[in-house]
Parts: sequence; C-alpha cells; structure tokens
Amino acid sequence: MVNLIKPEPHFPAPWTLKGEGIIMVFNFKKDWLKKSGLWNLNSSEVYRGGLGFVMLVNYHESPVGPYKELLIIPGKYGLQKRQSISHIFVDSEASTENGRYNWGIPKETVPMIWHSGDNVDTIGIGPEDKPILFCKIKTRGIPFPATTRLLPIRLQQFLGGKEFHTDPKGSGWAKLAKIEKIRVDSDRFPDISQVKPLLSFKVNPFTMHFPIAQQVHEHQR
Repeated sequence: MVNLIKPEPHFPAPWTLKGEGIIMVFNFKKDWLKKSGLWNLNSSEVYRGGLGFVMLVNYHESPVGPYKELLIIPGKYGLQKRQSISHIFVDSEASTENGRYNWGIPKETVPMIWHSGDNVDTIGIGPEDKPILFCKIKTRGIPFPATTRLLPIRLQQFLGGKEFHTDPKGSGWAKLAKIEKIRVDSDRFPDISQVKPLLSFKVNPFTMHFPIAQQVHEHQR
C-alpha cells in the first residue's frame, strides 16, 4: 500500500492548469481489458463499460510548473459508474507527489519528450532506449470547441487506504488527430497499439480545473 505523505512543498487543490493535449476515445472490449489487467481495478469494483480515454498532455502552466503526462482511463467502475485512472506517468516529481496526496492519482515520474512541428506531435514517454510509449500524431481540420460537458470525467481513485472522488472540468479548442505511429511497452502500459480509437483529437489551448477531492471514507486494501 502507498503511504500518502504530505509533499514538501505542498500545492493543495484546487488547481488550474493550461496547455495542450491529445485525447484518444475508445470502446475497449472485455477480452482486451482482461488481457491488460483492467477488468477489475479494485477487488470490490465491477467494470461497467462506457468510453475509455488515453490522454497525452503537455501542461504549460500549473501550480507545480510545466510538465507532461500520459494516462489511461479504461471506463466506468462500481455502482456509481465513476471512472478511474489505472496508469499515469508524468515528468515532474512535484506533480507525482501532489497528485497522489491531493486526489489519490497513482502517478509515476519518468522522463518525457514532446516535439511539435508541421501539425505533427512526436512524443516519447519513459527511457529513450526502451520507451513506455512512443507516438507520432498528426492534427488536421477546422477547430471546434471541446469541453468536459460532452465527455465528463468523474474520477474514483483508491490510494493509501483512502477513496477519492474528483470531478475535473476542462474546455478548449480541438482539431481532429490521426495516430501515424505508435509503439507501447506492454509491461508498463496497456498496449493501445492493438486497439483502434473511435476518435482522436488534439485540444490546443485548453484550461483544466481540478477541484478539492471528496475523501469518501477509509478504504482498506
């Protein structure tokens, strides 16, 4: 079990973050979820389906400074049909420590690169010699408004014996995106190269607001 120790320095919620991000929307199938270890995130939770998301984010502004991020939300779980982040990597130890303490988000710190040019983003997550994920994403089309009102995020995270509920809100301008190349280390991250997204888009710029989490009760693991 992870011990939730108050970070030093601590940057308490709420947080407002600004930047750019690539969102892939999936309808993950049962067989793939079971193969990837995502069917039951917690022993007491039942997978309820719904859309899944993979997000690659380049935060230009946050309370802990700029940082980059990769995460996956497999879908909805439990009686309340809340979502859960199962895997998440960032390149900022301050983001990792504060994300765990504030919202129960199981962040890990790894190096990352993000290069943009000619409507193509080249992104590497983890060590250069064996990346957790490497991809090239091409953006195209006319900008359209994007908001969490259309794709709501209602998180339920279990960490350090506690249960956290957080409903982040975000909005920005998006363009359609296409995955031109992707490689995944399936030992570190679910192999999304084996499944096709329903939709991919890049939001740039966006603003995200993470409120104070509701700690539901002590949750023994």
